[in-house]
Amino acid sequence: MTATIATNQTLLVVGGGISGMTAALEAAECGKQVILAERNATLGGRTALLYRYFPKMCHPTCGLEINLRRLKANRNLRVLTQAEVTAISGTRGNYTVTLKISPRYVNNNCTACGECAKVVETEIPDPYQYNLSQTHAAYLPHAMAYPQRYVLDPCIIGTPDADKAKAACKYGAIELDMQAETVELKVGAVIWATGWKPYDAAKIQPYGYDRFDNVITSVEFERLADPHGPTGGKLLRPSDGKEARNIAFIQCAGSRDENHLRHCSRICCMASLKQTQYVREAYGEEGRSTVYYIDIRSIDRLEDFYRKVQQDPTVKFIKSKVANIKLHEESSDLILHGVDTEGYHRYAEQHDLVVLAVGMEPESNGIQLPADMVADASGFLEGSADGGQFGAGAASSPLDVNRAVQSATAAALRAIQVVHKTSRPELVEGGAKS
Repeated sequence: MTATIATNQTLLVVGGGISGMTAALEAAECGKQVILAERNATLGGRTALLYRYFPKMCHPTCGLEINLRRLKANRNLRVLTQAEVTAISGTRGNYTVTLKISPRYVNNNCTACGECAKVVETEIPDPYQYNLSQTHAAYLPHAMAYPQRYVLDPCIIGTPDADKAKAACKYGAIELDMQAETVELKVGAVIWATGWKPYDAAKIQPYGYDRFDNVITSVEFERLADPHGPTGGKLLRPSDGKEARNIAFIQCAGSRDENHLRHCSRICCMASLKQTQYVREAYGEEGRSTVYYIDIRSIDRLEDFYRKVQQDPTVKFIKSKVANIKLHEESSDLILHGVDTEGYHRYAEQHDLVVLAVGMEPESNGIQLPADMVADASGFLEGSADGGQFGAGAASSPLDVNRAVQSATAAALRAIQVVHKTSRPELVEGGAKS
């Protein structure tokens, strides 16, 4: 174990997505010492995997680029990637945190030239494309990855591929003998910005995600639409590479369901409305999108975007919870069965591709949390009982990017108050000293 670093005036932010980056930057720019720990190889989280934001349809690169510039310029902020919290002890204002840092096998000499990837033959499913494509086992996660360094997948360590990568590197950046490290921190407050994960669509048996190639999730469709995605931005269905021109979007796939996720995930309606516009952009008037919905939930400025999509002649809305999906054997198309509740008639609609708007569940459901962390019925984090740890962004509630950033800013301000009171005991609850 390495020597203890940091002090009880330091803030720890767990998770380096858009919420974690925001919380860390806001606190650091207020003059606080901050450590940002991300368990993956790069910052950005799921926001970095979006093609566009709703409702303005702008690209996430602009928001991420601004945050990366702020991060690089701030000396109060230290970033640890491939770092996972394994233990937290202590109380508000005085926590001891243990982090396990996994080896990257690439050091700071890396210039991201890509020579190692050219010689490595082993391929692995690309996690940054939701495993829709393969990538070399020496890879840069994505174009905006920070740190801008390659990663060697552990599966090639000890193989000839690893030796080839080391030999190809002109800068001495490949270190095949890197080992996992354990770091112990003293911190005054902790912000959990661990984000969200898509609900497992295979659990929704009537929709056949694990049986039919042409049933995909909304996050996978987002990658298909991206020019940097597995199909170069072409909306191709997985079974045969055919252009998907007649696409069904099924809302509340796993959400608002006592058998799956009881809560409304809030972003799903807007995400599907956004994705219908990808279809229009790809095919113009020849594209067809059908949205099967219970009700559309859009508020404030998002309502204008909903009205715009309603006026699009290529988009059709069917008020119905789809009962089941069957495969059309000859064409590999999918036939959706259900009852249209506006008119109460049965339908059997045929589509090239089906996109499930899967719900959000907290990523922290798979993380060992401190015993006194308080979570709601769905597992979203409210904070610790002692008031020194906070949930932020989508870790605390299903939120879109805009509201996740607001939540992260609020969490940063609350964490700053904790460490400020630690440095000035007269400010603790109970009143200031006279």
